[in-house]
Amino acid sequence: MPIPRYPSLLQINTRVRLAELSTTLGRPATLDDVTDTELDRLAHDGFDLVWLLGVWQTGEAGRRVSATNPAWLAEYRQTLPDFRDSDITGSCFAVRDYRVHIDFGGDEALARMHTRLRERGLRLLLDFIPNHLAPDHPWVEEHPDFFIAGTEEQLRREPQNYRRLATASGSRILAYGRDPYFAGWPDTLQLDHGNPALQDALLGELQKIARQCDGVRCDMAMLVLPEIFASTWGIVPASFWPRAMAAVHAEIPGFLFLAEVYWDLEWTLLQQGFDYCYDKRLYDRLVAGAAGSVREHLRADLDFQDRLTRFLENHDEQRAAATFAPDAHRAAALVSYLSPGLRFFHQGQREGKRIRIPTHLGRGPAEAPDAPLAAFYDSLFACLREPAFRDGQWQLLETRPAWLGNTTNDAFIACSWTGPYARRHLLAVNYANHRSQCYLKLTWKDLTGRIWRLADRLAEISYQADGDALSTQGLYLDMPAWGYHLFEVGQARDGAADRP
Repeated sequence: MPIPRYPSLLQINTRVRLAELSTTLGRPATLDDVTDTELDRLAHDGFDLVWLLGVWQTGEAGRRVSATNPAWLAEYRQTLPDFRDSDITGSCFAVRDYRVHIDFGGDEALARMHTRLRERGLRLLLDFIPNHLAPDHPWVEEHPDFFIAGTEEQLRREPQNYRRLATASGSRILAYGRDPYFAGWPDTLQLDHGNPALQDALLGELQKIARQCDGVRCDMAMLVLPEIFASTWGIVPASFWPRAMAAVHAEIPGFLFLAEVYWDLEWTLLQQGFDYCYDKRLYDRLVAGAAGSVREHLRADLDFQDRLTRFLENHDEQRAAATFAPDAHRAAALVSYLSPGLRFFHQGQREGKRIRIPTHLGRGPAEAPDAPLAAFYDSLFACLREPAFRDGQWQLLETRPAWLGNTTNDAFIACSWTGPYARRHLLAVNYANHRSQCYLKLTWKDLTGRIWRLADRLAEISYQADGDALSTQGLYLDMPAWGYHLFEVGQARDGAADRP
């Protein structure tokens, strides 16, 4: 089944979901225990992609670090009121082996899960971490030259970035995996992309992963760009991504690559061959609550926006329900997910969960669902299943002041969607903490001479409007703080025009 122009993705924390199932079943759960009913619901909700976070085998070395880091321990206790040491599994990004974790049922259970997803038209995404591996990965003993080595002086000056490690061939000083702006991740070791043999071996691991799924989410993908790697480590490596993608696509055409990327390097990664990149900039602007900067972001060319990944939360960010006030949460969701690009939802987001779960933990806290928010997301998912929003044409719309001296039109973010059979939708969001008014400029060319019906998809209300006025003046809107309309626009059969 071809992927739509604007697909939807759900991220599932594999450990946490299986821990929930284990509690229900009264025994350890594997991927085989995820029911067909659960997968059916994912398909019904309109998801196209399912990212199973953290399926790979981790080891004791990473867990020991996770269990002894004071700052991380404080976070665990804040996350889980009943925290116990057995909850610490080690970070799923400290990979010991690119095999499916034995606790999850191994590679065979993943293969069965992949088949079940495909039977429902769902594609599977898995993690690929190109920058670092766990301290007990076999390559540490077999190929120590695959890792960045340090000196005694570097260890003395930067203990946050280097460690001494005992190996079968003797003591070594190796660098922690890191990005250039923060201290190293002490449960990982930095791969040396300046070593061609390392890149060859890593490509082999990627090809093995690709045979088990339909796409990969590449962790901190920009860190292995030659210019970024050189600025961090003083080593200029060969470019990894174009070669890696060419090799995978030669075997598996259509395999999908999603990049986690920051520092305004989205376009650079897309030029490297990625299908989609994180859009952290839109998220930050939505959190800031500045409608004008959001609109400016949405003015980018569609060939760029179509390949951005829009989200309100993920395992790295705080929960959306804890970040946004309830009304602002709904407004931000509509702006984010009714913009072009890949729509990225996180496990628990729909239910309004508020506590972010560290990736070092194997379970999360019990939280009561937010029923009104869940109902809102149900309505949003119902819209996103429709062809108009999956393969339609999107356009950002402009406003003008409702009257002289009223500048509240600057608070509006609005767009139109035109789908197959001329199905039309109109989104207008007052992205501000005050009431706002505007005239919304519509761009459809056939408005005149007709009466149009505007039925709100997210509320049981509808209006009729005169097409001549819509064409010349625009649509008048007077909306409360964080208010929104998602109108389906169609020709009215009879009745007089009025105003929303």
